[in-house]
Amino acid sequence: MSAQNEAGSAAALLQRHRAVLPDWLAIYYDEPIEITHGEGRYVWDGEGKRYLDFFGGILTTMTAHALPEVTKAVSEQAGRILHTSSLYLDRPMVELAERIAALSGIPDARVFFTTSGTEANDTALLLATTYRRSNQILALRNSYHGRSFSAIGITGNRAWSPTSLSPLQTLYVHGGVRTRGPYAALDDADFIEACTADLEDMLGQTGGDVSALIAEPVQGVGGFTSPPDGLLAAFRQVLDERGILWISDEVQTGWGRTGEHFWGWQAHAQAGPPDMLTFAKGIGNGMSIGGVVARADIMNCLPANSISTFGGSPVTMAAGNANLNYLLEHDLQGNARRVGGLLMERLRAASAGLGVVREVRGRGLMAGVELVEPGTDTPSPKAASLVLEAARERGLLVGKGGGHSTSSVLRIAPPLSLTVAEAEEGAEILEHALRTANNELGGKRTQ
Repeated sequence: MSAQNEAGSAAALLQRHRAVLPDWLAIYYDEPIEITHGEGRYVWDGEGKRYLDFFGGILTTMTAHALPEVTKAVSEQAGRILHTSSLYLDRPMVELAERIAALSGIPDARVFFTTSGTEANDTALLLATTYRRSNQILALRNSYHGRSFSAIGITGNRAWSPTSLSPLQTLYVHGGVRTRGPYAALDDADFIEACTADLEDMLGQTGGDVSALIAEPVQGVGGFTSPPDGLLAAFRQVLDERGILWISDEVQTGWGRTGEHFWGWQAHAQAGPPDMLTFAKGIGNGMSIGGVVARADIMNCLPANSISTFGGSPVTMAAGNANLNYLLEHDLQGNARRVGGLLMERLRAASAGLGVVREVRGRGLMAGVELVEPGTDTPSPKAASLVLEAARERGLLVGKGGGHSTSSVLRIAPPLSLTVAEAEEGAEILEHALRTANNELGGKRTQ
């Protein structure tokens, strides 16, 4: 089939998409693409065009596309049995739970598997509110924790929260965004002190019966923002005095993506591990796995029966075990640190002097490029869209996100097996795309 006919079929598929799927279902690009297959860090569209993938299906293809070890494990398990439910013993589920409990850093840990990060956060909220007998939750401003009714209710990023109705009373504290807001001008120590004082002040007005603080160590949808190391440890000390739980949302930061640590919470480890952590995305490398790790007394607090029909599926658990094996055996956390550091340097060099770039930030293979209207501090969703389109044209896929009800931050999160050559290739394309957006918006490049 010719490329022109393939393009026509993509347009027809888009029409069918719009006819049967919700208007609010976001889709990238002026001319959306159908991704048909992938290998390693590359994917191909319906026209046969190859792209370097720097977004990994929203940080989900963690190791590589079509990783032989994972596809083999899935195929072999599917050939035996696809589904049983949690009502029966499931050897792959027990094996993966044992490994995650040991890796979590949480003492006497129990693991409950779900099918997504949203469901994992729902479960953590259920556990916290039951354990503490309160529906009050603390969350960080600019946060995102999923798209379910309860997760939307605690999401601090209004662009992703379509209703104010919620079964929870949510109180938002400072700390998730380092370089904007009333404390941005402070140094790290003073920033932590000010945010902790804000937390204490808020708790003084609640009556002291808050259930938990839920926090992303690096805010994903919010634009890869993060607090100074140690902030959540300072928060933990305040919370411990009142018996309030700490839930670390590791849906995007887990499994070594930040390079420096296996879990994002470990950048804030001075006061010990969280009471609970939630995970999803990368562990399944595309298969639907989510979950909660909690201390046994918290996990076992529910006074009713419960099961999971699809959580802990034999097929997804087989994928998770194979994927975790590959991650650990090939030290992909170390690769994220090394190659991520190189990529961050290249992005900062490419952005130097461009008026459209406010900041390059992130950790490991989790980089954010915040774009603004040139010469201002005003977020520019238009600039982000221009860069996305220009990068796609040259064969690179990236994501976007950000706070202040805008998608003005490029989200760059390749599979953790990214090579140095691929990092250089992607950085070169992004440099061209950033210059294109800068020129189109009238930004000057200083020398």
